[in-house]
Amino acid sequence: MNKNENTALLSGVMLNAYPDSIGKNLSDTIRMLKMPEFKDAFSLFYILPTFFNSDLDRGFSIIDYNINKDLVSKEDLEILDRLNIMLKFDIVLNHLSVASPQFKDLLKHGENSKYKDFFINWNSFWEGHGTINEEGVIIPKEEFLSKLFMRKSGLPILKVPFSNGKMQPYWNTFYQKITYNKISVEDLQHIKELKQTDISTIVTKVNDAIENNEAIHTLDFKIEKTIKDKVIGAVNQKCTFLGQMDVNAKSGLVWEFYEETLAKLKRFGCKILRLDAFAYLHKEVGQTNFFNTPGTWDYLEKINQIAVKNNLILLPEIHAEYGLNLHDEVASKGYTIYDFFLPGLMIHTLEKKTNNALYKWITDIQQKGYKTVNMLGCHDGIPVLDLKGKQINGTYNNGLLPDKDIEHIMETIIARGGRVKNLYDADGNKISYYQVNATFYSALGEDDAKMLLARAIQMFMPGIPQVWYLDLFVGTNDYEAVEKAGEGGHKEINRTTLSLKEIEERLKLDVVKKQLEIIRLRNTSKAFLGNFKIEATTNDLIHLSWRNNSHSVKLEANLNDYKFKIYSSDSDSTDALQF
Repeated sequence: MNKNENTALLSGVMLNAYPDSIGKNLSDTIRMLKMPEFKDAFSLFYILPTFFNSDLDRGFSIIDYNINKDLVSKEDLEILDRLNIMLKFDIVLNHLSVASPQFKDLLKHGENSKYKDFFINWNSFWEGHGTINEEGVIIPKEEFLSKLFMRKSGLPILKVPFSNGKMQPYWNTFYQKITYNKISVEDLQHIKELKQTDISTIVTKVNDAIENNEAIHTLDFKIEKTIKDKVIGAVNQKCTFLGQMDVNAKSGLVWEFYEETLAKLKRFGCKILRLDAFAYLHKEVGQTNFFNTPGTWDYLEKINQIAVKNNLILLPEIHAEYGLNLHDEVASKGYTIYDFFLPGLMIHTLEKKTNNALYKWITDIQQKGYKTVNMLGCHDGIPVLDLKGKQINGTYNNGLLPDKDIEHIMETIIARGGRVKNLYDADGNKISYYQVNATFYSALGEDDAKMLLARAIQMFMPGIPQVWYLDLFVGTNDYEAVEKAGEGGHKEINRTTLSLKEIEERLKLDVVKKQLEIIRLRNTSKAFLGNFKIEATTNDLIHLSWRNNSHSVKLEANLNDYKFKIYSSDSDSTDALQF
């Protein structure tokens, strides 16, 4: 079964949550799904990767792809199967945790490790293509450095200590966390060049610096550099390192790992496999580190061959400007794509009261035959970069929205409490905005009418609609969680855990009950298996319809007051729902 045939088997609505988004574990989410209010509401469930053993970035720094027994049991998976709910998981193609068995073996055995080529030593990669700085890190020549696509400020590296005490820089595109732990006199006793009085003084200085969050390497210990390096090495040995370490896709062991992982996910009940960060996987000197061609296509086809063997549908995850047309290239290969354009377009449509931009995107989907998974909110932010145009070889390709309208979306969400995620160059300078973090309900001004209409439009969009649990229960921005998470914790604004008691209370809300009513219609009506049509209207109205033989549904919405009607009919009856 190829990727095109497989996709046709899936329909219905997809729930999206962490294993512990509802209550304390996946069993509590299953209890929710068994409630009468959820009967026939969902056919699929995208369970985020704290399902597996992980340590950073809320699951996306994978230690291994075994079940996280604190949150998930095999019985949970058996019950979901009996409920006829198919599963979607992530494989984080680009990286693994420093705590993975592979990276731990590398740190312990160095050049003698079986996995010495499993990850990317930054200095080895750039050898001969840059100059080494005083910290022992190669800085690539400007012609290479300027091409790199940065997801955080500074170079995409994490320096890690090997068992011999030496620090080595490894490619680390995404998150990292370094915690310095205080040292004792015993930790420096092995440095024979130090006197006992020197050791006591150095220990005090180091621990004071850690207490005050000062950089250890800038301290003056009044000792020779070679001896200071040994002291720094001892300090580093006591550090706690977390990081998502980029894997080396040129290694055969990496592809053996992918083979094992996809087979394992199939056994867990996976039907759809989201390829997280796949566009960063291919790296080559002289190219950017994002969607290199033809390397990225070669890797994607190679992973698809493994997916086909395991009867899995691949969903390549890619954020890029609409004007870059990468979404079109991925779709043209027959892959299902993420509709990262809909969230921003939905906000624009409701705030500006015009269907123009939304209809342009829907027309794209229809004319080009895109297979999509769409959403409003998700575990990440509300995309804005994706809506932009792009200059390519001197020609500007238009975006779905002009920059001034994208800025308006951002300003609106930020005014309602959202937080911004930016992109950076190698010097740490902001070069672009990326996404805004907020709950979708808060982004809409916590307006029930807007939330209901947004959900109705989503349910009538072509593709598989994915529902973030917090949107369904009209969750608001969680500022306390952001502050508690500290630096880089902006995403926690939209990840509030709801207890079963809170679920029961929110199920009494009219906006929640009506969302479930619309979701249930989308999940069960045979009309949505047929043909989709945009009805001709003025630009302040939304008229969308589906027809499948005797089954039909139609949405008629007014963007001026956010009121709408849904008509549903089959050979036996006709219903009209007014909102």
